Amino acid sequence: MLTVVENVFTKQEVADIRQQMDQAAWVDGKVTAGTQSGAVKTNRQLPEDSATARAIGDRILDALAGHPTFISAALPAKIFPPLFNRYGGGESFGLHVDNAIRAIPGSIVRIRTDLSATLFFSEPDEYDGGELLIEDNYGCQSVKLPAGDMILYPSTSLHQVTPVNRGERISSFFWMQSMVRDNQQRAMLHDLDHSIQSLTASLGDNHDDVLRLSGLYHNLVRQWADT
Repeated sequence: MLTVVENVFTKQEVADIRQQMDQAAWVDGKVTAGTQSGAVKTNRQLPEDSATARAIGDRILDALAGHPTFISAALPAKIFPPLFNRYGGGESFGLHVDNAIRAIPGSIVRIRTDLSATLFFSEPDEYDGGELLIEDNYGCQSVKLPAGDMILYPSTSLHQVTPVNRGERISSFFWMQSMVRDNQQRAMLHDLDHSIQSLTASLGDNHDDVLRLSGLYHNLVRQWADT
């Protein structure tokens, strides 16, 4: 399931963050690549221990903690600290799959990468190319979102970033371990939660159908979740 998480940041917030990024030092993006992906990766990243990266990463996590679409779609248990990359001058990231396990730097914590996220900080008309291509059950999906929006997709998916031939594509990327490991189960819960919210808006919290579906939702989470 591919899920667009809209309006993680406003345009003004994006502008503020971009200003911080432009003042930071960037390094070769291969520093966080595995052996396979490193062979097809050409871009630049903020160092993981950069004060700028940490400050913006905390800002992202704070924004997502209150975002209902993200919480419903991801059901996050652990989130890898956000990383940041930029592409330009023909840079790209060839076809690859993300590592199954990620160790959080400076800790003994490891996360299973159930979901991958890309949060865009460049507007689509700022650059040519740079589409995120994700292979899923319905074929290859091309993603190029407005600045401030984010795409969530299963980390099991083959994906790539096409060459950026004009301008720069700037984004944050990270992974998360969900309380519900199975992609299909997580998608069904997201659809059910969306239906409950729609019914609640029209029927109210205490309508019998809303209560029954809410009970079903929580019982399924109880059965499938691994915290």
